Amino acid sequence: MTAETTSPAPDFTSYAAVGDSFTEGVGDPGPDGAFVGWADRLAVLLADRQPEHAFRYANLAVRGKLLDQIVADQVPRARELSPDLVTFCAGGNDVIRPGTDPDDLAERFEKAVTALTSDVGTVVLTTGFDTRGVPVLKHLRGKVATYNGHVRAIADRYGCPVLDLWSLRSVQDRRAWDADRLHLSAEGHTRVALRAGQILGVEVPADPDEEWPAQPPRTPLDGRRDDIQWAREYLVPWIGRRLRGVSSGDHVSAKRPDLLPL
Repeated sequence: MTAETTSPAPDFTSYAAVGDSFTEGVGDPGPDGAFVGWADRLAVLLADRQPEHAFRYANLAVRGKLLDQIVADQVPRARELSPDLVTFCAGGNDVIRPGTDPDDLAERFEKAVTALTSDVGTVVLTTGFDTRGVPVLKHLRGKVATYNGHVRAIADRYGCPVLDLWSLRSVQDRRAWDADRLHLSAEGHTRVALRAGQILGVEVPADPDEEWPAQPPRTPLDGRRDDIQWAREYLVPWIGRRLRGVSSGDHVSAKRPDLLPL
């Protein structure tokens, strides 16, 4: 199946990725231990369409950052770099915080899109994932859907392509997620990169919604044991950090802050 594209593939020669841990690539470690992620993988797809070293790429994303932090720190840098393409994914860490108003969040998001589209050729906006299969976060599904609706409406107003993660069925499989169930696995990041290439009109080497291989059957008891282990190792510490106001990105710098040849 081929995803619908917004237009014939533009000739992108530079790309800056803006966002949080999802765009930084957490959950997808490379051979040297540094995270790769969907944005880096998309950059490779785009670079393959250009002469060697003619494509430039910057990944400005920093894990744990909230929308206002991304807008303050990364958006000005992306505008300064003025690449052909920017992917803008922000607000996910805000949405999962208690008391956050997705309507107010969307207003601030739109101001950033206004700024980006004034200096960047193409700005891709990203929706949130469908959280129905994630314990605890599944209760925020309606809130995520509301924010997603705003993101799509903003994209329509500014003519931005949308990387719609909610409709990407393949990432509903547990294998698309890292052990913490909050970040994608390497295969999950790969699927997102392929879908991003599709919405940009780029020919991709595989279908991002390709069926996963069959797995041996599991019992409900197996699932409960996995859920208990996950809660002990990841959920309880994660809730503790949120209650203390601790961000995992407080001391992390952008991994690729300048447009460098790829």
